[in-house]
Amino acid sequence: MPENLLTQVGIPQQKHYNGVPFPAVLSPNPNVVHTTKSQLPQIITQQKPWIASVLHQSGAILFRGFAVNSASDFNDVVEAFGYEELPYVGGAAPRTNVVGRVFTSNESPPDQKIPFHHEMAQVPEYPSKLFFFCEVEPGSGGETPIVLSHVVYEKMKNKYPEFVERLEEHGLTYIRVLGEDDDPSSPIGRGWKSTFLTKDKGVAEERAAKLGMKLEWIEDGVKSVMGPIPGIKFNQERQQKIWFNSMVAAYTGWKDARNDPVKAVTFGDGRPLPAEVVHDCLNILEDESVAIPWKKGDVLLIDNLAVLHSRKSFTPPRRVLASLCK
Repeated sequence: MPENLLTQVGIPQQKHYNGVPFPAVLSPNPNVVHTTKSQLPQIITQQKPWIASVLHQSGAILFRGFAVNSASDFNDVVEAFGYEELPYVGGAAPRTNVVGRVFTSNESPPDQKIPFHHEMAQVPEYPSKLFFFCEVEPGSGGETPIVLSHVVYEKMKNKYPEFVERLEEHGLTYIRVLGEDDDPSSPIGRGWKSTFLTKDKGVAEERAAKLGMKLEWIEDGVKSVMGPIPGIKFNQERQQKIWFNSMVAAYTGWKDARNDPVKAVTFGDGRPLPAEVVHDCLNILEDESVAIPWKKGDVLLIDNLAVLHSRKSFTPPRRVLASLCK
């Protein structure tokens, strides 16, 4: 069997849906003498179809117990999967390129939570896969909670059928004011120059238009309007509807000197969202989520069409790196 170099292990935080663990946790098989902890890229290359089947079943895989010690090691792991890289155009988070395909994850301050979201769900081109890597364990807190999107959809549809029907019919519109330069004090503090990878307003407008985004230039920045875009998608691979949006993230977290989160997202027809439903959706997300404390060397692979993720506040130090794939 190809999976004999890896073994699935159980950890206390896991949930199980229809007998399937969420997330799957893969570690070196202690019974295989020639499995060395530093061989993760080679093991991935050899066992890609089996690992892909585990990801399809579980939605997320935590690789734990391997010698992934640096950003460069992490880049080798990402490369081994062979997924195409996705340039980070149109995303809101401040990030810095570290090496190769590896970036810092959202650099917003440690006392801030980052709400649940599918990566870049507010733009038409989003990653299909995400990788996170723990280079430095948090002093405390700092987990990256994850939750299955189809479970959230089903619970919301059962509890708020009219709201979900309206969401499916009209979609969502996202509104964000961007400064010229990055504001590292804000979780959505990416300035327009780094959002669109240019200093030229004309080029920024062209790149925004390709994303379906309208720009309105204001005194010290630009107002971006994205939408209407779908708030619910159908996951063809798994044949199920998913809660593919940044509604809760925008409504509860897109707050800084320029942005009022309540105005950051509306129904696609411009009507405001009912606050009580959005906040209850946050409760559902939290109830169904799994938060695994990071250990140095952990690599978390997420199917971005199956799973939402967030970040808890933390006590430094903490360094978690990321890579986005088409």
